[in-house]
Amino acid sequence: MHDDRSLVEGRLERALRQFLRPAQYADRVPLVLSVWHLPGEPVPVDQALQAAYEPFTTGTVWGKPWSTSWFRIEGRVPEEWAGRPVEVVIDPGFTGDGPGFQAEGLLYDAAGVPLKGIHPRNRHLTVAAPAQGGEAVHLLLEAAANPAVLHGFEPTSLGDVLTAGDRPIYRFAAADLAVLDKDVWQLVLDIEVLSELMHELPADRPRRHEILRALEDMLDALDLHDVSGTAAAARAELTDVLSRPASASAHRISAAGHAHIDSAWLWPLRETVRKASRTFANVTALAQDYPELLFACSQAQQYAWVKEHQPHIWERIKKAVEEGNWAPVGSMWVESDANMPGGEALARQIIHGKRFFAQELGVETEEIWLPDSFGYTAAFPQLAKLAGVRWFLTQKLSWNQSNKMPHHTFWWEGIDGTRVFTHFPPVDTYNSQFHGRELAHAERNFAEKGRATRSLVPFGWGDGGGGPTREMLEKARRLRSLEGSPRVAIERPSAFFAAAEEEYGAHAPVWSGELYLELHRATYTSQAKTKRGNRRSEHALREAELWCTSAAVRDASYTYPYDALDRLWKTVLLHQFHDILPGSSIAWVHREARETYARVLAELEEITAEAVRALGPGSPAILNASPYERTEVVGDGLVTVPGLGSAAVSAGVGAGVRAEQTGDTILLENRWMRVTVDRDGLLASVRDRVADREVLSGPGNLLQLHPDHPNAWDAWDIDRHYRRKHTDLTAAESVELVESGPLRATVRVVRAFGTSRVTQEIRLTAASRRLDIVTDIDWQESEKVLKAAFPLDVHAERSAAEIQFGHVHRPTHTNTGWDAARFEICAHRWLRVAEDGYGVAVLNDSTYGHDVTRTPHEQGLGTTVRLTLLRAPHSPDPETDLGTHRFTYALLPGAGVGDAVAEGLALNLPLRSAAAPSLEPLVSVDNPAVTVESVKLAEDRSGDVVVRLYESRGGRARATLTTGFPVARAQVADLLERPLHEAPSEFELRPFQILTLRLRPA
Repeated sequence: MHDDRSLVEGRLERALRQFLRPAQYADRVPLVLSVWHLPGEPVPVDQALQAAYEPFTTGTVWGKPWSTSWFRIEGRVPEEWAGRPVEVVIDPGFTGDGPGFQAEGLLYDAAGVPLKGIHPRNRHLTVAAPAQGGEAVHLLLEAAANPAVLHGFEPTSLGDVLTAGDRPIYRFAAADLAVLDKDVWQLVLDIEVLSELMHELPADRPRRHEILRALEDMLDALDLHDVSGTAAAARAELTDVLSRPASASAHRISAAGHAHIDSAWLWPLRETVRKASRTFANVTALAQDYPELLFACSQAQQYAWVKEHQPHIWERIKKAVEEGNWAPVGSMWVESDANMPGGEALARQIIHGKRFFAQELGVETEEIWLPDSFGYTAAFPQLAKLAGVRWFLTQKLSWNQSNKMPHHTFWWEGIDGTRVFTHFPPVDTYNSQFHGRELAHAERNFAEKGRATRSLVPFGWGDGGGGPTREMLEKARRLRSLEGSPRVAIERPSAFFAAAEEEYGAHAPVWSGELYLELHRATYTSQAKTKRGNRRSEHALREAELWCTSAAVRDASYTYPYDALDRLWKTVLLHQFHDILPGSSIAWVHREARETYARVLAELEEITAEAVRALGPGSPAILNASPYERTEVVGDGLVTVPGLGSAAVSAGVGAGVRAEQTGDTILLENRWMRVTVDRDGLLASVRDRVADREVLSGPGNLLQLHPDHPNAWDAWDIDRHYRRKHTDLTAAESVELVESGPLRATVRVVRAFGTSRVTQEIRLTAASRRLDIVTDIDWQESEKVLKAAFPLDVHAERSAAEIQFGHVHRPTHTNTGWDAARFEICAHRWLRVAEDGYGVAVLNDSTYGHDVTRTPHEQGLGTTVRLTLLRAPHSPDPETDLGTHRFTYALLPGAGVGDAVAEGLALNLPLRSAAAPSLEPLVSVDNPAVTVESVKLAEDRSGDVVVRLYESRGGRARATLTTGFPVARAQVADLLERPLHEAPSEFELRPFQILTLRLRPA
């Protein structure tokens, strides 16, 4: 036989494009339109029902960027259409941009009840199937003129309503009543499934040729000038090839409907409220026609929004959950960033997520669902287990630049040794369309073949694209068992995980440590004010809860602010979403985030101040929200304050700090270190007086400016080639000794570079083991990255970086591709490098991005630690980080891990001065290796005190908890504060173990 495959395939492609797809709607009549262009922000449908509308015709432009227009859509089904399926089909001006990244709409009936979303791949609303003829159509369309922001990562002003302009960006194309020709529609789906499968089969497989010839016979049976009249006969030619069952060894795909909706990204938070509403309306409507649909949906925050703003849709969601069409998943408040949130914040993500799903929908979620976050902390497995979570899902690691993950189903082992059963879908997408290419890739890519037989495929359009479609459900029906294709079964993620664990759990490999994404490394740095707002808010919440709990336990008349703290926590958790905290959203999102953090911090200051007043009267006292005792300079004296307690200021100085200037050199010295600042304002020497050794191997606190031009993903990426060129910012406008003891010594250094200006104060106090560098910068650079370098005379094989509830070690060498890929890493409050017997830590109050390299010098091999301070990418926010910033970082010589933990907390939890009594700690632990993470009242409002603590040094620790109040009962609880068993008087923790205690005051 001659090889005519390309001719047949070309014939098929043209028939589909030119004849079949256009014939899916047999007849059309236009509907009558009128419009109300909303002058401002979105309004509820009640206002739209009362508005004045003006006539509108298709072909007219509408919608300035980010605006809303309400369209009345009216008409009547022609009488001659009786007995035929009739739909409203709407195109408000869809473009070639992807679903979710352009215009969207939500249809309401005449009474204002939401019906269904309108999207580029989901444009219809069923009027009647079949119609009686003569039915009246009265609809409202809330149309959102959302602009497409991301085009080749080029700068654009469209990312903020304040700069986007007022030129209409859409042209309304059509609003019709149409008859759906189901035979043609079904034929198109038959062809798509078979053609896509055919193209994935090898050319030497008989099955490929059988499908080709069946498709050729179908084309012969089809009259392209009478598609409607011959579609049924054409479908009959495909019956045999569609009925061939899959082989017994075919890969098994568990498919779950899905719509990954970023809680903010290329649109503001307020638009996500509407995106969720549109998609959720679609899903609940689709389930009526396809009872096999199972929709897996995460992010409790989005449910809460819909409950508040769209009660009709919320009731439909509850019904879908009850009927088994909807599976709440994820166990988290939002799909957060999984690197930068603090330990307690990440715990609260799970606590608030699981509590919402249990209380509102009666569902105990059993998985963490984070398909799109930019890497995953090694603290997750333990947090998951403590919350009753059995499974973990991600997909993002398929984006790795350098190394392919060796497993798709595996046990993930955290820093404490806890393991969680994890799946990484080999389909490499969380927006599958059931395309044959996707399914074939899932089967070929699956790394566990031979031992395991199944994987998960999330299907549906995300980000406001509308979720699963009826076409996807139809494809799934054809793919249940089809020769040459994996078997497809729509089912709950929990059913997949249970079956996969039963099949493979005993044999699955183990991945130990963080799941580092070899991409999007700049998200540790972009939008510095967002990151600072997060860090400050996390610690302000920690402090507020501590003093509110102290007040509640000590004063029965004090009212603990449950509702306010709950609301503020949820606000902070929302802003930890994986495109807000990482700095990868449009300008509008980050402008609002800055404003929100300012309000959060102001309210928390009021709450804390009120709680402190409730502690009772007293002379000025200093309150310490850190769990570690600390001695610091306050005002004109020194104070030693117990951890989680307060003390009066003392006037004694003791051994002070000395400062002197000799020529161009300034010397700062206290009992722990001697610091030399040279004429350029650099640290020429830091001498550890206790260890009697030099800390630096070169100029310290050296600011370095690099060009920053990633290949793509501007706000997200810092590519390795940035290191090939840099400028050392050594020139100083002034270097001045501004404080010279006996309590404080300060050198002020002013530098100017480009169009930017930076002022740094190098501070050493009489009581401090650390050298603080307080930085104020007016940053006006373009596509640059600013680093602060500390070349340390420490031969470190690895670095230790604080993460949630512990720390993670990373090699300083680049022996393997995996090591080399970690050229930018995340740390929380501290990063430490050490050789046997000696270590140095670099601390910070709002910086997450770091790099660590091995640096030869004249005396041997050292280690350079750099903090990544600021960037200036142009997309999606063209003015990222421009403006003034203030942050502090510090050098801590001679630091053990425990020193880094305590000083990192001290830097991030400044002492508070207030009129209050001197108080013993509300709780204390007799082993410094055990760190108290949070003290609060129980969420059930019982008055029980909840204390969360963890082993922070990486070893075993035995400890006793002492309370400053009588305790009637002490219990060990899970992460959600549910009692597990009685607490022993003395407890022993394994490395990095988290323990939650529930204490009932007597």
